[in-house]
Amino acid sequence: MKINQNTVERVIRGVVGAVLIAVGLLLVRGILGILLDVVGAVLIFSGVVGFCHVYKVFHIDTSKKA
Repeated sequence: MKINQNTVERVIRGVVGAVLIAVGLLLVRGILGILLDVVGAVLIFSGVVGFCHVYKVFHIDTSKKA
């Protein structure tokens, strides 16, 4: 996998992911809480590895910009 996200975007994904997980664990119960946790985890993973599968499908590469 080639990195296709710039550093700023990766940090933003990590922060948003952490917030979604916190909301899913602390404030929302049931299926919606689980969904928030999963989406948050995907965002954190994407930010850590620097690769977004959706970007690959649409041939987007922000790693050269910032």
